[in-house]
Amino acid sequence: MEIKLPAKKGETADKTISGVINMVIVGANGAGKSRFGKEIEQRYYDNTFRISALKTVMPIDETAEVKANSITGEYNKYFKENKQLSLKTEFEQLFALLIREEMQNLIDYKNEISQGREAQLKPSTLDKTQVMWEKIFPHHKIIRSNGKLEIVSDTSPNNYNAMQMSHGEKVVLYLIAASLIARPNSIIIVDEPEMHLHPSMTSSLWNDIESQRPDCCFIYLTHDLNFAVSRSGKRIWVKSYDAETNSFDYEFIENSDSLPEDIYLELLGGRKPVLFVEGDTTSSIDNRLYPLVFTEYTVKPLGGCSKVIEVTRAFSEMKNFHMLESRGIVDRDRRTSHEVEYLRSKNIYVPNVAEVENLLLIEPVVRSVARCTGNNEEQVFKAVKQGVIKFFKSSIEEQALIHTRHRIRNGIEFRIDTRANTIEEFAHHIEHLTDEIDSRFTYTKLVEKFNRFVREENYPAILKFFNQKAMIAQSKVTILCGFSTPDQYINYILFLLKRGGVEAEKIREGIKACFNLEAPAKIKPRKKKR
Repeated sequence: MEIKLPAKKGETADKTISGVINMVIVGANGAGKSRFGKEIEQRYYDNTFRISALKTVMPIDETAEVKANSITGEYNKYFKENKQLSLKTEFEQLFALLIREEMQNLIDYKNEISQGREAQLKPSTLDKTQVMWEKIFPHHKIIRSNGKLEIVSDTSPNNYNAMQMSHGEKVVLYLIAASLIARPNSIIIVDEPEMHLHPSMTSSLWNDIESQRPDCCFIYLTHDLNFAVSRSGKRIWVKSYDAETNSFDYEFIENSDSLPEDIYLELLGGRKPVLFVEGDTTSSIDNRLYPLVFTEYTVKPLGGCSKVIEVTRAFSEMKNFHMLESRGIVDRDRRTSHEVEYLRSKNIYVPNVAEVENLLLIEPVVRSVARCTGNNEEQVFKAVKQGVIKFFKSSIEEQALIHTRHRIRNGIEFRIDTRANTIEEFAHHIEHLTDEIDSRFTYTKLVEKFNRFVREENYPAILKFFNQKAMIAQSKVTILCGFSTPDQYINYILFLLKRGGVEAEKIREGIKACFNLEAPAKIKPRKKKR
């Protein structure tokens, strides 16, 4: 999609950007980001659809112009002549639209059946909304009862009317349903997408919404940097607005420094178990990939592996306080099976590949991408496999040395911790510390093992031991699947996961299988009082 941006301060020509999937407009309160969004809306008036969490409580301005492509526009199309309906907010109008479509679906289905024709009850917008809403609130269910919608909650003995939902529950339902009813190929402008939402659910919610509307371009207006860096697409920092010249001081940003965060306060409000991972909060593959794979967790990136290990352990020790399951994921790197098992005993999981990039080269992922890009999956995977094996073969001595260093260093650290009662015992221990360490033997055995992997074309074993950031490029998978750069290949995998469907599940299950990560324990629902 091509979008013409508002005038930039100091420039005469408008700036047009093409190939836009999504866009984030970030800026401080009062900087002009909302006006920036309105400028875009005016340029593409009939094609824009604006939503805001504030509309769940704000009364409708009956004097304002009503766009056809809006919630009120859709509502007026069906209910304008019904003077008995007096709905005060967009949320109420949206709710009426959902019920109307639900009833119309049932009537159409009944008419088809009554005329002896085969018919299938198609999913309504409410059906789709319900699935996504219950994913955000796993302890609540929406049911149809006595001609109305009710909420069944594990935390409440009685059902309650859907119109009596908490404000947060209403906001989530509004954002999902509003995005779903927007016209095809709309530019959906979302004002403060994080408003009234807990940070631990915001990113996953909008991932799900985006996956349901791949035809639309989402433009987010936010002052939340953490949310801004969680979105893929163009990011624009609006610094100020000049009313005299009707121009903006803004610039494109690719990354942003992570802000200081209080991990506990951020996560305790979430209802999902927590998964701590490596990577920063901006562009790391870990932070972009794992939330789309481990959807049953709130994924929190912490930086280095030592931080993941430290925080996972601390969070687990505080379980009696916060009642949340917590686990961690760190790269395998050069860890031995003994080290991996030790970490697993501490709820820290290690994949069967050396690092996160290698997950994108496992067989299920490569085959899915090949199928989705219209290529022969057998030929693509065979070529990728041979490319990785060839690259590994040329790096065997280098890799064996790296693994040897790791094992010797760990061996020394283990031996140096031997208990000594006197300084003389400790000094003697240090003098003979390396007597039992044979680095050349370790290196030779690793070279033999790695050469055997090559001879046997043991692709999974190579991915398990090969630490090399250039592997995606060297495998030629990008060219074989029709991409120009490794980033395009990575982004396409993320796109498939967001879009959902059969191929997304195959990718997700293939990656999950590399961890053997246990599913989080389910909280048993409370029995309803009679």
